[in-house]
Amino acid sequence: MNALRDRLEALLAPVVTGLGYELWELEWSGGGVLRLFIDAAEPITVEDCERVSRAVSETLDATDPVPGEYTLEVSSPGLERPLRTAAHFARFVGQPVFVELAVARDGRKRHQGRLVAADARQVELDIEGQRVALPIEGLRKAHLVAEY
Repeated sequence: MNALRDRLEALLAPVVTGLGYELWELEWSGGGVLRLFIDAAEPITVEDCERVSRAVSETLDATDPVPGEYTLEVSSPGLERPLRTAAHFARFVGQPVFVELAVARDGRKRHQGRLVAADARQVELDIEGQRVALPIEGLRKAHLVAEY
């Protein structure tokens, strides 16, 4: 499934970028749903999502990279946007995040705290005054935590 996800990202990122948006995240579920999360300097509108959806649909129809039927969804990453790449984490240093590891470390898989540092290999969280370094490669999922 990761190979298909990577192929789709390589195919669709230039389409999204060409329209003036950033392909923040792409999710392919085995259930036949392809989700694209787009971002831009200005807040994402329904019209932005429609514009990207049309262009991406044309590309997918022309190249047919997805086996079988699927549903395409395009939206903003939202307040609790997913974080996957080192660049995602670096952009939100200082913000509260939730991180889940693929394999427990020191008896814990889930961590929530303020992101204090990020580089290509790891992220560092401040969890109740204690700094915890976690490898990006070992993350199962991560997202911002909205502060209200």
